Amino acid sequence: MSTPPTARSGGGAIIGVLAGAGIAVSLMNTLVVPLIPDLPELLGTTPANASWAITATLLAGAVATPVFGRLGDMYGKRRVLLASLALMVIGSLVPALAGGLVPMVVGRALQGCAAAVIPLGISIMRDELPPQRMGSAMALVSSSLGIGGALGLPLAAVVAQHADWHVLFWASAAIGALVIALVVALVPESPVRSGGRFDLVGAVGLSAGLLSLLLAVSKGGDWGWASGTTLGLFGTAAAVLLLWGVWELRTGSPLVDLRTTARRQVLMTNLASVVIGFAMYAMSLIVPQLLQLPEGTGYGLGRSMVVAGLCMAPSGLVMMAVSPFSARISAARGPKVSLLIGSLVIAAGYALSLGLTRHVWGMVLFSCVIGAGVAFAYAAMPALIMSAVPASETAAANGLNSLMRSIGTSTSAAVVGVVLSHMTVTTGPVQLPSESGFRTGLAIGLGTAVLAALVTLAVPGRPEQAAPSGATAPAVDAQQDEAAAPAAQA
Repeated sequence: MSTPPTARSGGGAIIGVLAGAGIAVSLMNTLVVPLIPDLPELLGTTPANASWAITATLLAGAVATPVFGRLGDMYGKRRVLLASLALMVIGSLVPALAGGLVPMVVGRALQGCAAAVIPLGISIMRDELPPQRMGSAMALVSSSLGIGGALGLPLAAVVAQHADWHVLFWASAAIGALVIALVVALVPESPVRSGGRFDLVGAVGLSAGLLSLLLAVSKGGDWGWASGTTLGLFGTAAAVLLLWGVWELRTGSPLVDLRTTARRQVLMTNLASVVIGFAMYAMSLIVPQLLQLPEGTGYGLGRSMVVAGLCMAPSGLVMMAVSPFSARISAARGPKVSLLIGSLVIAAGYALSLGLTRHVWGMVLFSCVIGAGVAFAYAAMPALIMSAVPASETAAANGLNSLMRSIGTSTSAAVVGVVLSHMTVTTGPVQLPSESGFRTGLAIGLGTAVLAALVTLAVPGRPEQAAPSGATAPAVDAQQDEAAAPAAQA
């Protein structure tokens, strides 16, 4: 197994490029949001079939993130990051060049493979940056997912409103190509490798289990939660993931080192990631709808999609501004404190929301508060993970942590979707989510944020470390140096 290189001085270019890559991936995720109401007509299909343009990205990202993380640890993180970005560019070109449902779903699935970019980028920084820069760099790159989403929504809405929808995919391809060029020019390949053989059986098992689970979660509302298909998928997921876990514990080179993952610090951080992902996404589902519902409902604000997107943009700017403070608190007090602060700030934002939904300024205010909490939490989670795993396993461990967030957001979409679909009012010929439904969704967000804080309290106060199975000595952990060094702003 290779040993970590001496961290390079500076690293501003590496940080900037990797943060830009994260923002580009997030922009890709928001690409079709303004098109959702029109997708059935644009693709010549039914609303249920059109929803696969969203579901395909989710499923591909869930599978690619842990698998690509392991491949990055084995064969080179920069190499696999470039492959992920290349798939994003190809996935953008497919629907840009052809219309119809199949090209859209295929393209969106390929785009979803770029979900591995952020955990791979964080792992590259651990190998390449001096310890004193790691805190702020991780905070910025971790927050790039939220930053890109908040800023990308209004931009995508403007393009969708004033140009042909294919332009969105041409723009995504161009941005991806630019990021690839910057990575090739400015980001070095780390010699830190885990070695070993790729666990193909583990990859197939995890993929099958995740696909079954996330399909049931994301499509259960359409198929019926008590339907044979939904229950069958949940049962399949449970059985496959159980067998997968047995295999991972017995194989010599597992896709996911479950013994390391079961360590208290890693386990509780991943559980917190699920709950934080749930809490964050509840706001993303509720705020745009409230902003766009007709004023005649008595609680809708009657704004356009573009205005709704602009109202969400300040939360992204807040995340960018807050992330360095999270790094400083993590350096001084430990990332557990930052994660706890983030959870409590998210809870405070949801508490504010219960009295501010009747005003545009109120919506902007509480979404910014929640965004600040998300920035604290997202910056702390990779620091907690990397302080507890060997350097040769950082990409796989960060990929698994990103997967936990995705499971949280998927579950949030399902739960909040059920609430809003069952708590409705009739306005003219249509049924719309009721004000009490939206308030219930916000209350659920508040509850899950409080739960995240309670889970965070169970994270050990001191970092845990584990050597990879079969290693002769523990890997050097740069994160412990970070905790003693002041975090410099990226």
